[in-house]
Amino acid sequence: MTRDNQQEIIANIERAKQSLAAANALTTNGYYDFAASRAYYAAFYGATAVLLNEGLDFSKHSGVIASIHQRFVKTGKLSKEQGKNLNWLFEIRALGDYGGVAHVSELQAEQAIVAANQFLNAVLILLKTY
Repeated sequence: MTRDNQQEIIANIERAKQSLAAANALTTNGYYDFAASRAYYAAFYGATAVLLNEGLDFSKHSGVIASIHQRFVKTGKLSKEQGKNLNWLFEIRALGDYGGVAHVSELQAEQAIVAANQFLNAVLILLKTY
């Protein structure tokens, strides 16, 4: 890992933590679509950080998600549940961002925050030093 990667890893973890805080605040204020989106991004930034730690960088969300499954879920470094959580967060984020007349419910937003928090905690265990 290069020094640049280390700084980028730290920046992604900080963004993940801030995204979780924003998701909580948005849920408290009834903005469930946006809370779900922020929850997804918390997991996405965590995923990006753990991939950067492996020297991998992707420009697309699909690449990040696929690589997490290939390198971490299939190898048992992350549980299958964490893989499912990441997939679900991506789906709920799409509903929140692009759902048109469909919206994320309060319960879904709260579940998204729990899933993102669990995913991020699992990633932090893998990174150990952050």
